[in-house]
Amino acid sequence: MDKKIELQVRNITNSQAQVGAFAMLLGEVNGERQLPIIIGPAEAQATALYLKGIKTPRPLTHDLFMTSLTVMGASLLRVLIYKAKEGIFFSYIYLKKDDEITRIDARTSDAIALAVRADCPILIYDSILERECLHMSDEERPRNEDSGNNKEEQENPVPSNATSISLEEELEKAIKAENYELAAKIRDQINVRNQNQ
Repeated sequence: MDKKIELQVRNITNSQAQVGAFAMLLGEVNGERQLPIIIGPAEAQATALYLKGIKTPRPLTHDLFMTSLTVMGASLLRVLIYKAKEGIFFSYIYLKKDDEITRIDARTSDAIALAVRADCPILIYDSILERECLHMSDEERPRNEDSGNNKEEQENPVPSNATSISLEEELEKAIKAENYELAAKIRDQINVRNQNQ
């Protein structure tokens, strides 16, 4: 029987293959294989914001789904990527309520956005991972998994001489304007400053 391998989100960057899309890189837990998945901007933003710890003023769709599950007394057990065809990945989410487990078909990008919120395993069949993966040795693996290769992503969103107070104000403005990409960059800059203090 095909064994299941656990994956984790390693990075989300702009896709060089498709304009307006993003590439999510999933890495094998305790292994070298990596799986790139092309996802839409909404799912990329929803996952990146959550992973960076940025709270939005209003709940995003995936937050709403998780809250709904909690209210109904259900929980997300796991995500399983069960098929890949022509670059498209197919996934199930497994929900548990009382002693009943329900399997629901879902887009992989949505399933992963939910999995990071539920802190549940993202699984894939070994045969699919082996067929679709990238093999990276330790020398090739980026040292900082959160950093993208996109020059625009590495640029500071605000001047380097900005004070901590002005950074917090800029972060609040970006969140209120629902400019979550800018908010994520500002939050990263605040975190770097806090680590260097």
